[in-house]
Amino acid sequence: MNIRFNGELETLLPGIERLAPALGLTLSEREDAIEVQVSRSARGLSASWDGAAGRIGYAEKHQFFRSLSLFVQHYKQGEPFHVEEEQHFRQVGPMFDLSRNAVLTIDSFKQMLDMLALMGMNTVMLYMEDTYTIDGEPYFGYMRGRYTFYELKEIDDYADQYGIEAFPSIQTLAHMEEFLKWEPVSHYKDTKGALLVGDERTNQLVERMIKAVSAPFRSKKIHIGMDEAEELGRGRYLDRNGFAERFDIMTAHLDRVLAVVRSQGLKPMMWSDMFLKIASGAESRDYDTETTIPEEMASRIPSDVDMVYWDYVHTEREDYEKLIAAHRPIGSRLIFAGAVWIFNTFGVNYGLSLHASDTALQVCKEQGIDEVYATMWGDDGNEGNPFAALLGLQLYAEHAYTAGQPTAAQIAERVRLCTGMDAESFLQLKDLDETPGAEPNNSKQSNPSKFLLYQDVLLGLFDHQIAGLELNSHYAQLEARIRSKRTQGNKLDHVLDVPEKLCAVLKLKSEQGIALKAAYDAGDHEALRHAAMVELPAIAEAVRALRIAHRTVWLRTFKPFGWEVIDIRYGGVLSRLDTAMYRLLEYVHGRIERIEELEQDRLVYSTANRFNNRGLGWCSYYYRMASPNVFYHVVNPF
Repeated sequence: MNIRFNGELETLLPGIERLAPALGLTLSEREDAIEVQVSRSARGLSASWDGAAGRIGYAEKHQFFRSLSLFVQHYKQGEPFHVEEEQHFRQVGPMFDLSRNAVLTIDSFKQMLDMLALMGMNTVMLYMEDTYTIDGEPYFGYMRGRYTFYELKEIDDYADQYGIEAFPSIQTLAHMEEFLKWEPVSHYKDTKGALLVGDERTNQLVERMIKAVSAPFRSKKIHIGMDEAEELGRGRYLDRNGFAERFDIMTAHLDRVLAVVRSQGLKPMMWSDMFLKIASGAESRDYDTETTIPEEMASRIPSDVDMVYWDYVHTEREDYEKLIAAHRPIGSRLIFAGAVWIFNTFGVNYGLSLHASDTALQVCKEQGIDEVYATMWGDDGNEGNPFAALLGLQLYAEHAYTAGQPTAAQIAERVRLCTGMDAESFLQLKDLDETPGAEPNNSKQSNPSKFLLYQDVLLGLFDHQIAGLELNSHYAQLEARIRSKRTQGNKLDHVLDVPEKLCAVLKLKSEQGIALKAAYDAGDHEALRHAAMVELPAIAEAVRALRIAHRTVWLRTFKPFGWEVIDIRYGGVLSRLDTAMYRLLEYVHGRIERIEELEQDRLVYSTANRFNNRGLGWCSYYYRMASPNVFYHVVNPF
């Protein structure tokens, strides 16, 4: 597709040249090239072709690149067209979790920004707990893949060519476990994850954090965190100062943080959950939809910090309406953060993500919330892949440019153009966890793709949970479906490699523990011998193939730091399979009288997410999937 642009293109050309190959464009001055006039407009964006020449209009720089993608999308249909759109969220974009082992390489970040530009995103939040550099703090982000000043500046420069505003999201109160674990910095620690507020050394640290992380970015925005600080003031702070209300501690610290932010000319935002939780008196990490913030509390919360209401699970309009209303007494500008669920899974929980986000974003438009983010957390080691979440990000983009709710067909057409992968290829990743026995749309976040890989075949912690669900068959069928969607040479084909090879493991391993227990109880030595000689070695071979594929994708996508965690987990699976083979053969050859692990009754792992004692359940932590025994013993959690 030869194309010749006319108009003021100087600031647009770097982005055009970067995106042209993905769009199948060749920039040409030939007379027979498609002529497209580019111009600024007062509002909105447009793309048209009358059969002879084209036009692209845009009001903001980032809108040009969406207009360009719309032009290509409609031009390929071969008929004249005219498309106009308005942007219904002032700012829309993803939040990348760069703190839970998977720190995107600069090249991966650039590839992601290319696709975000085609979608029409105009902001990106970088969540960094300790993965940035602070002079004088060598343990801050030590061996964690922290970004340098120059790496962050390179990301910011690259985003800016598309009109995308990149900015940092840090923690200035809690969620600092990975820094505070080091003994040489224990003077900053209140509890395992919370900073010791009120201490002058902590105040100086926070000031240096804010200065260091904001320096590489053009944007004056900064997210200062402060979520899920339930343990605040309950450790060394309590020993030093005695009991104080968490609200009093938090607001005093917030005032100190904001003084630094203001001195740097920055515009702050923070997670809002602690204020609602304190108001409700709840110890839970979840919101109480009936919460109201008292006037005396609201009056003490600074109004010049934007409040980010995060909500990843609600699917009913009234829940969002209630919780938005609960924020209003604070008086701050309100921002919304939803989620594309790549956390605690090898796949993507699209059933929940698309349903919850679709509802939330429509309510946000109706309620006048004009800034929204799609978070992609990497809890417990980050086996997931943010590139697998692009269909969810496309939903956010289409909501931003659609007054009502975008259709599934619209999202599918756009995601194919913007990413090169079709919607069905993305959607099948939900079936890694949305298996027989899961709740509709996997609304309770069951994650069998993870716990069935890591659970021990002799201990069978989840075996009672999955009995009768025929998961081996499910994963065999899913493996074939994923393989049928593979396209060699597609720039995102590697995203399907780990899911396909994981299915190759789980079609053999999911019910292996159940089979071993049944054979043992029946005294079927031949079945146990076959398992030791044939079935378990086949599982081990599939695990080795999965590990190699996962390593290749990880090192292509992320910095190497953090891969050692996944490597160790695969090593654990293989070592335990080896021990299982050994134990079975020792038993069938009469060298031991019994296999104690297989004599234990299998109990339900979790009842929290089950309907009438059915359903898959859920587990957040690898160490609880792999063993019921002690991985580590914490004498003093603070």
